[in-house]
Amino acid sequence: MQKNNDTPNNAAEYHLNQYQHNLPKFSVYEMDSYLKKYDKKRRKAHAANHYQIIWFKKGSGRYFVHFKAYDVDENTLFFLTKNDIHYFDRNTNYKGVLIQFNEEFLIQNNNDIAFFFKHNLFNNQKQPSCSLNTDDTFILDEYLSLIKNELTDKKESSHELLRCYLKVFLIQLQYKWQKSNTIDGRRVLPEDKKQLQLIKFVNSIEENYKKRLKISDYARLMQISPRTLSDLTSQLLDKSPSEMIHERIIAEAQRLLLDTDYNINKIGYHLGFDDDSYFVKYFKKHASISPLDFRSFNLIEISSVESS
Repeated sequence: MQKNNDTPNNAAEYHLNQYQHNLPKFSVYEMDSYLKKYDKKRRKAHAANHYQIIWFKKGSGRYFVHFKAYDVDENTLFFLTKNDIHYFDRNTNYKGVLIQFNEEFLIQNNNDIAFFFKHNLFNNQKQPSCSLNTDDTFILDEYLSLIKNELTDKKESSHELLRCYLKVFLIQLQYKWQKSNTIDGRRVLPEDKKQLQLIKFVNSIEENYKKRLKISDYARLMQISPRTLSDLTSQLLDKSPSEMIHERIIAEAQRLLLDTDYNINKIGYHLGFDDDSYFVKYFKKHASISPLDFRSFNLIEISSVESS
């Protein structure tokens, strides 16, 4: 895994096997050895340019996603999408696995795109985690063993088998997740059609949030009305479209404030703000703190964690 910090677009992003083109864009790490190897990096707020499943099998503590703390207990899983800002607490005694992959590895054709949307665990913005009971873990561990064995094969012909195992693993996870979100036999998850529309909106934000588009512009890109878009995000996430866009802009600003030494003017310009004073007001309105105070406070907090 390599870190690229040359430009604002790539600051503090981690890329999967970026310079090892013969390796699949897919990896599995044992959590204890991973944390010991990348201890300080993993405790610093960062984002990755790929999808991650983080399975805490043993241990308790807290895990942070977009600066919000989530409790970690035995068999807690987190599903992280591209550019989610996240980091571990100071505990290095966890047991578990980290599974990382990108779209290039999983999606090979249109059928794979449909599969990814249908079995997508990575766009649940309300809750990025779930818990498994002991019975649920058995079959997941079986497929995980198959994946690990296949990863030892360096031949490119093994990549297809790895893709199949990953798909089955995701199907099993989706089933367990849906089961945990069912009450009296009734699903409390959004219907697939609405979920697909939400995914399209999230992806559209990712592609356009630096362009300062209006809600009507996003609705036009999705070929729906602004009212339909507003109803969609309100029903599924209890948020307005504007809130989701603001959250993405603030998340990127926070990432740049912590992981680069760019001045406020440069960060604001990178995010589509021509007036740095307006960017400061915008940040303070939506983050309840000024950009400089956010940078100072969080860098002190991170330094104290790393030194302890």
